[in-house]
Amino acid sequence: MIPGRVSVVTLGAHDVQAQRAFYESLGWKSSSPGGDEFAAFPLGGAVLTFYRMDLLAAESQSPMPAKDAWRGITLAVNVEREEMVAEAIDAARAAGAEIRAEPVKRDWGGVSAYFADPEQNVWEVAWLPEGQFDERGALIWPY
Repeated sequence: MIPGRVSVVTLGAHDVQAQRAFYESLGWKSSSPGGDEFAAFPLGGAVLTFYRMDLLAAESQSPMPAKDAWRGITLAVNVEREEMVAEAIDAARAAGAEIRAEPVKRDWGGVSAYFADPEQNVWEVAWLPEGQFDERGALIWPY
């Protein structure tokens, strides 16, 4: 049996130092020493890591993706209040993110927006009307 949880999300990065700088400019704290191979950001209940793309491809025995290819994955940050979606997008814009979609009300009842980091990893910032968070800031899924 595999436990139903996500502990670590690792994204391959062509430039780990640039990714570290971008996420630190969002106010996220890296828990790993500087370097060009690996960076880690502990988040509410999971850890986001960046590992140099060629090393990750070799270790996982996977093909190298094109540098600017979207990989069909989005990550999400859920926020406690509706207005925080726009605030987060403004912070991402100030950090140099590419804004993919401005905040809008969605048919599922909440508000969300999308941005891409310097290596085209796409993030959704979302507010769920029923969303609640635990003491670590992790979303308690309401459905």
